[in-house]
Amino acid sequence: MAHPRLSQQHKLGRTAAVGLALGVLGAAGLGAAIDMADSQLPDVQELGSFHRPQTITLLDLNEQIIQQQGPVTRDKIPDGQVPEQLKQAFVAAEDRRFYEHGGIDGWGVARALVSNVQQRGIREGASTITQQLARMVFLSQEQTLVRKVKEALLALKLERQLSKEKILEQYVNNVYLGSNAYGAADAAWVYFSKRPEQLTLPEAALIAGLPPAPSVYSPLVSPDLAQRQRRSVLQNMREAGFITREEERQANATPLNLTPAEPKHFASAAPYFTEWVERELPKVLSLDQVERGGLTIRTTLNLDWQRHARQVMKDHRPGEEIQGALVAMDPATGQVRVMVGGQSFYDSQFNRATQALRSPGSTFKLFVYTAALREGLNPSTVFLDQPTCFGEYCPRNFGDKYFGPITMRTALSRSVNTVAVQAMARIGADPVIETAQALGLQGELGRYWPLALGAYEQTLLDMTTAYAAVNNRGVYRAPTPFLTVTGPDGEELWNGERDGRSGRRVLNAQVADTMVWMLQGVVKSGTGIAAQLPDQRPVAGKTGTSQRNRDLWFIGSIPQLTTGVWYGYDDERDTKQVSGEAAWTWKQFMLPVVATLPGRTSRLCRNP
Repeated sequence: MAHPRLSQQHKLGRTAAVGLALGVLGAAGLGAAIDMADSQLPDVQELGSFHRPQTITLLDLNEQIIQQQGPVTRDKIPDGQVPEQLKQAFVAAEDRRFYEHGGIDGWGVARALVSNVQQRGIREGASTITQQLARMVFLSQEQTLVRKVKEALLALKLERQLSKEKILEQYVNNVYLGSNAYGAADAAWVYFSKRPEQLTLPEAALIAGLPPAPSVYSPLVSPDLAQRQRRSVLQNMREAGFITREEERQANATPLNLTPAEPKHFASAAPYFTEWVERELPKVLSLDQVERGGLTIRTTLNLDWQRHARQVMKDHRPGEEIQGALVAMDPATGQVRVMVGGQSFYDSQFNRATQALRSPGSTFKLFVYTAALREGLNPSTVFLDQPTCFGEYCPRNFGDKYFGPITMRTALSRSVNTVAVQAMARIGADPVIETAQALGLQGELGRYWPLALGAYEQTLLDMTTAYAAVNNRGVYRAPTPFLTVTGPDGEELWNGERDGRSGRRVLNAQVADTMVWMLQGVVKSGTGIAAQLPDQRPVAGKTGTSQRNRDLWFIGSIPQLTTGVWYGYDDERDTKQVSGEAAWTWKQFMLPVVATLPGRTSRLCRNP
């Protein structure tokens, strides 16, 4: 087997072979050759839908762009609108005989061959703009004779089927130009914060000089090299007759005047949500489909609600360093409408909505009382609220307040700890664990008394999904960020209605309705009063505070939406706050949201 590192002689021989192969093709009649090979070559009309590997466009449910990931052209110059000066700069820099050759520049091949032989190495290329476009769209970057011949045949086919202007436009729109800029429109924005038609002569020349080594010549990486390359392009433009010597002189004297900007849609408008989408994507697509790229994912996110939620979390967090998370989802479908995973994705990429395991405190009582209803207890079942020990475990109420005889519904509304543990003692821990697992909780749930008060850590997403299932009359829907996924050719690869997981009934509808009615009491006259909405719209929710106030929770529902809010320090310090802060934040998020949703109160208002 030959050593992978070829000698200079082998490189020169390969270059000569390529030149000879192209010469033979010319002598035999290139038109005949391309006719024979045409059926084996890609369809050049695919240029219009070209996508690089691993490119993904994420849309919200209203088709607003959330983010474009991977090496994707984010902004294209429309057909017929590439500025003349920009076209001239690329032609002068990359292919001065572009308008004269038919896809392969024989003179250019000969010139490069002679130059490389004289300099005893590969110093000059001979690919035309058409060949570069063919390679960019249809071929790999491997340096082999077979690839070079395919590139030549494709270039000839492009020239036969497309106009010069179309070829040049596609090249200008798709060539990589460094610093995550794909295409001249991207580059104009990334380097100068301008639209292509606003570029000056020196700016256009700088951009046109980037393709040979975009990562090296990027002015954000090597301004001196970029300026030197710009000088070379300007000289070529003057020699080609595109500009005068005076214009060249003035352009060379102009500073770079960079005004850097991130590529449009490069940063996510909902970074914690898109990070979750990336982790969920392998569940609905194969690895090959993801790597192929050109994906358009229409997600479940409501971008307007998402922006509002971020602002609410910023404005109402109960402490400067306190972190927060918020999840809102449609209980009927499991579609996640909002996901805030922290106060700043820039400062911390840890998603506190999906990754942080925190003690749910009294929000866990949902499972205790739902299990109690399943076991035959009812909202009017009376317990005696007084200091009580269960072996060595002695739960205490908030503020050491005790109410004596109290119904199960009132105990929930006042978040009485002793009654929650008594209820679990009466029915046993197993029904509570079974109910929690049926409603989607993950991980260990031990048969210990503190289980009833939320001793076992959960994520905000899982807890919100469980409350959503109760709100959905006992039908559990797994949380999802996907509506549809479309491939590069426009084919629908995945559709939530067709391919998504169907809901499964985990609770009797009457049990779920009764639990919702009990949760409404929490907001109407209990610990969740800060979450009350105007117009007497019923809210079914529950507050939760873990030991030493390390976690502040509120999870609340209206029929169309279940939303969970969490606050806490990452190091689990005492927040010195109460869960009413989370309930108040929930209300501030919901106020403009409910204004867009019709009132549906008949089922939730009635006493089961």
